[in-house]
Amino acid sequence: QVQLVESGGGLVQPGGSLRLSCAGSGFTFSAYRMSWYRQAPGKERELIATITSAGGFKNYADSVKGRFTISRDNAKSTLYLQMTSLKPEDTAMYLCSTAIDLNLYWGQGTQVTVSS
Repeated sequence: QVQLVESGGGLVQPGGSLRLSCAGSGFTFSAYRMSWYRQAPGKERELIATITSAGGFKNYADSVKGRFTISRDNAKSTLYLQMTSLKPEDTAMYLCSTAIDLNLYWGQGTQVTVSS
């Protein structure tokens, strides 16, 4: 079955950096577009970055553009999110996602907390 497992979250000071990973299994990872979302308490889930199957096209939400970079290693079936210049408002649960045959799959998420 399709599995997505995020890792790499944690507590970081404002201005710091983190790299999140999302390991995919149970499907042909290299064939599908992948996305990162985040959800803060009391807020709606927000799409923040998307990458096409071969990595040739990337799209970002305005809130993270210029600070976050999405990438993937299809040989390792792993999606990444490099986050820099982190702000307190980036505090959220970060989840990776993919859509396969009209079904949307999610990982369990990894918590990122930006605080001094």
